[in-house]
Amino acid sequence: MRAIRNDETGLHVVERPEPEGDGVVVDIASCGICGTDLGYLAMGPLPFTLGHEFAGYVDGVPYAVEPLTRCGQCADCRSGNDNRCSAPTVTRYGNFFDGALAEHLLVADYCLTPLPAGLSIDDASLVETMAVAYRGVRLAEARPGERVCVLGGGAIGLAAVGVARHKGIEVDLEARHPHQRSVGERLGAGIVANDAESRYDVVIEAAGSESGLVRAFELVRPGGRVVLLGVYHGLVPLPGIPMIVKEATVRASMAYAVDPGGGREYANAAAVLAATPEIARALITHRFPLAEAAEAFRVAADRASGSIKVVIHPNQ
Repeated sequence: MRAIRNDETGLHVVERPEPEGDGVVVDIASCGICGTDLGYLAMGPLPFTLGHEFAGYVDGVPYAVEPLTRCGQCADCRSGNDNRCSAPTVTRYGNFFDGALAEHLLVADYCLTPLPAGLSIDDASLVETMAVAYRGVRLAEARPGERVCVLGGGAIGLAAVGVARHKGIEVDLEARHPHQRSVGERLGAGIVANDAESRYDVVIEAAGSESGLVRAFELVRPGGRVVLLGVYHGLVPLPGIPMIVKEATVRASMAYAVDPGGGREYANAAAVLAATPEIARALITHRFPLAEAAEAFRVAADRASGSIKVVIHPNQ
């Protein structure tokens, strides 16, 4: 089968063995490029195939696929927080294990999420991004009538806007690039005013930057909540005095698991996408076949291209 690998000379389409073993083989229909993937490329040659945002067919039936396995036995799994499972058998497809930038991938059968009516397989790779945002909004405990701000106009920040608006919550967005702000407005977000300090009940920090953290504690009201939805490497530089003086609650969020309100967050995120087709239309800005993966990654890394979410279709 064809797959994308990164070696000393860059990204290439290579021939790889067909997957074998326990599980089910997914014929990959769509795979999104994540900022994590771009970070891996910066590390140099990789001994695995990237791609953790994906959807495909099993025996002709369409599924979105959770890219995390779980043991099902540890305390976190039993409590519904299987995203925290640290068993040595855990597999993270596309993260040091082969992922979905290939024509086929072997996965655990319980990772399959049937697509709801109205969600195209070509858009279903976006479920992974939406599920990250869904959990962050849920952990924020935001309610209609509260003021919510999202910091960061990447795919996850904009997905958080989409989830919040689906739940009937008013949300403002602060984003760096004009095309990100435009997409936010398209999804129903307002713009953060220049004099918005201490205004928001909830701030969702989706930029993953030190400046974003500083801004989050400027914007949150005393006694408000800050959710860390971005990715931070090393120490998280929380601004001590604003956080302490405001007595703000800080909540980290990672991936997706069981929704206490019912079902899995992955399936519930897929339902949001099916109910709100405009989210996928707004966030997926570029599509490429597998043979053009190098160009797809170049576009994904170049904000001047106007990219939000770039999707590769391995079997096209």
